[in-house]
Amino acid sequence: MQIDYPPLADFRKRVRMAVNESIAPASTILDDGDTVAFIPQVAGGSDVYCRLTDEPLSVDEVLNAISGPSQGGAVIFVGTVRNNNNGHEVTKLYYEAYPAMVHRTLMDIIEECERQADGVRVAVAHRTGELRIGDAAVVIGASAPHRAAAFDAARMCIERLKQDVPIWKKEFALDGVEWVANRP
Repeated sequence: MQIDYPPLADFRKRVRMAVNESIAPASTILDDGDTVAFIPQVAGGSDVYCRLTDEPLSVDEVLNAISGPSQGGAVIFVGTVRNNNNGHEVTKLYYEAYPAMVHRTLMDIIEECERQADGVRVAVAHRTGELRIGDAAVVIGASAPHRAAAFDAARMCIERLKQDVPIWKKEFALDGVEWVANRP
């Protein structure tokens, strides 16, 4: 690909390639049906809360993950399934994900959000599977010594999640079913 697309030379320095959910060298020969992902370099701590699950989400778990004696403000964002979208009466949603890449990408986003200001902590939980109206689809928590940094980190996290994380949403409405593109 690099021969056909020279700009990829710089791109390769900043990402790792995964084939079928395993890190692979750039020289890997692909077979029909292989799944390829380009994963940004990630560095993360062991105390980071990042969860992808088909079980109901816990706001308390996310809040506990970002709490601490030096944190003066905490923001919790809960994205829930609503009963309408663009004039369609929604009955339920179904979320699918590429789990290995979701974890790596969320860890990178969390790290980026935490670098925005001293003392920021971020935690993320996202659902997969079938969700009904009112169910929590995503819970994001951000805390910081001061409230402004916590609000900024929470907003940055949800915007980046919607833009970069490989989670797809199928919307079931009274007038049909469709995969819905993520929008910031």
